[in-house]
Amino acid sequence: FASYYGDHMVLQQKPSGAVVWGHGELGAMVTLTLSGASGLVIMEKSAQVKGPSGTWTTVLDPMDRGGPYALTAEQGLENVTLRDIYFGDVWLCSGQSNMAMTVLQVANASQELAAAARYPHVRVFAAAPARSSVELEDLEQIDLPWSIPTAENLGHGNFTYFSAVCWLLGRSLFEALGTPIGLVEVAWGGTPIEAWSSRRVLQACGLPEDTGRREGPQISLCCNLKAALCFVPPLNIALSSSTSPHQHLSGPQTPSVLWNAMIHPLLNMTLRGVAWYQGEANTLLNTDQYNCTFPALIADWRWAFHTGSAGQTEPRLPFGFVQLSTYRRGSADDSFARLRWHQTADLGVVPNARMPSTFMAVAMDLGDEHSPYGSIHPRDKQNVAHRLLLGAMAVAYGDKGLVFQGPFPTRAVLEVTRGLLNVTYSQELIWRQRDAQGFEVCCSSQASPCQWLLAPVLAVGSRTVTLALSGCRTLVLGLRYAWAEWPCEYLACPLYNSQGLPAPPFL
Repeated sequence: FASYYGDHMVLQQKPSGAVVWGHGELGAMVTLTLSGASGLVIMEKSAQVKGPSGTWTTVLDPMDRGGPYALTAEQGLENVTLRDIYFGDVWLCSGQSNMAMTVLQVANASQELAAAARYPHVRVFAAAPARSSVELEDLEQIDLPWSIPTAENLGHGNFTYFSAVCWLLGRSLFEALGTPIGLVEVAWGGTPIEAWSSRRVLQACGLPEDTGRREGPQISLCCNLKAALCFVPPLNIALSSSTSPHQHLSGPQTPSVLWNAMIHPLLNMTLRGVAWYQGEANTLLNTDQYNCTFPALIADWRWAFHTGSAGQTEPRLPFGFVQLSTYRRGSADDSFARLRWHQTADLGVVPNARMPSTFMAVAMDLGDEHSPYGSIHPRDKQNVAHRLLLGAMAVAYGDKGLVFQGPFPTRAVLEVTRGLLNVTYSQELIWRQRDAQGFEVCCSSQASPCQWLLAPVLAVGSRTVTLALSGCRTLVLGLRYAWAEWPCEYLACPLYNSQGLPAPPFL
């Protein structure tokens, strides 16, 4: 079997068929047998070992959820058996250090770790950090083989394994669905999206593909791999394989090296969904390319997993992500705000036309200034996971009546003579932080550069916010909300909906 197969694993349940593959003697026939707990043969498949990689691949018939099963591969007189296998839903969790933070590091860690034993049907696996200049067929190393969760393997150490966001999401999915859940963690702190991107993504977004330095302006079209076109601003940032003194650019930055070593080896897996928490590194690198690179990565991973799994992973693989939280209180730098906006392909909410079948957990109200791991690593991962769960249930599992995102403006109307701006939202509003001033207007005779002025909130109706424009004596050319590195206090942004979900930032 390939290195990521093992006892205790979860394989994808129906309607998809789980892909199973491994290594063998070139030209030999491998027989794969799935057996029930009593030894009764449920299914038998055969596959030939083919070159040049010496691998065999087969697709199991779609299976109902449940187990345990045993899976045996035989080649001549040799055989390998994997035991205690369940069929359920398999989720891939990837990103940088906020995804890599272990259950040991989060709020209420001792209680969370103690609860692990109650979830034996949520199985966990973690690939070891690795990089490669070429696409690999198998993982070079594994940090955590497929395992039943325990306090030890969920809290192995800081930023090692197992991912708190991934675990809390998977545990919640199990509680909501009652189906076994397989969680695959593939994360590395301080890494930009370019390292997780294939050459196809880099080409689509006009980024350098080689591993050396390449400088100078590059103007191109963001083609988003068959989706909407967008113009990309000039790029004048060197991509380098070196590490950075910035704490959120500490991992490998070389284009494609993590795609090659950590994602490409998994493409044969049949997946149910992806959870992604990354972006802090790109507040320092190619920030204004992220409106291309992120949608392009999503589209490319979907195509690659669909193709690699012989069509078993659905072509619009559900893809959830966490919008950036906070970093430095009072910072005037707007790179975090820009990155949050670019995470939505500059449309504010998802799913949208450029990012179909996606869902987002807003996290800008979960800041943790006193986190022992630095303020860029908030410890409240429970709210993050809950917001991801809502999106997963709505987008991946089709719960149409579920409210899974906060209110977003649908229109803004100027009352010029009264000096007011009325902003209408998509949902009923809860005004939590009445003294907070999160709105700003572009008050200028020209759009660039823009003079942004605070627009005080005069009133909040059930779906309308009325803003004062007393400070603006010229044209109002734009409106933005929560446009700051640290835009609001813990669980106290100005606007929420009745379900407690914050209104996302917008421009």
